[in-house]
Amino acid sequence: MRTAFIWIAIIAVMAAPGCKTRPAIETVAEVDLNRFMGDWYVIASIPTIFEKDVYNGVESYRLAEDGTIYTTFTFNKGALDGPVKTYRPRAFVQDSTSNAVWGMQFVWPFKAEYRIIYLDKDYATTVVGRTKRDYVWIMARKPAISEAEYDHILHFIAEQGYDISKVKKVPQSGGIAPSGVTNSS
Repeated sequence: MRTAFIWIAIIAVMAAPGCKTRPAIETVAEVDLNRFMGDWYVIASIPTIFEKDVYNGVESYRLAEDGTIYTTFTFNKGALDGPVKTYRPRAFVQDSTSNAVWGMQFVWPFKAEYRIIYLDKDYATTVVGRTKRDYVWIMARKPAISEAEYDHILHFIAEQGYDISKVKKVPQSGGIAPSGVTNSS
């Protein structure tokens, strides 16, 4: 019961409008949902309260028949070999023209903003952000990206108005992605 209360409180804060009005963060023009589905290793993030001690973080997406997206976030807590934790929020595409704006629902009825703001042409790296610029996730199909690519993405995030000093790398051991989905383009 306590865990459910904590989730409700966190999601309410994430979903609530901010005190300052900021322009919506621009998304990519189009996301092919079928190509986007599968496993994404979390390379770095401005972490939420639940992600402060994450290792081997992997976000997995699967398109449901009703158009929603089954989401599984799996990670080791506290160490590369720490206990496995799994969260299963549901995503709802909120902009069917671009498919780049989702509502991520951990607890009904709250939906946290989820905006795909960067996606390379090969669907190998992506950045998910929020208009409030409070959280951001750099993700890739593989457990590591080059330092040059990481620096390029950090520069992009800074241009979007994020404080990149808050971005933290997520340690990855290169283990098998939890869904076992093959991520070919």
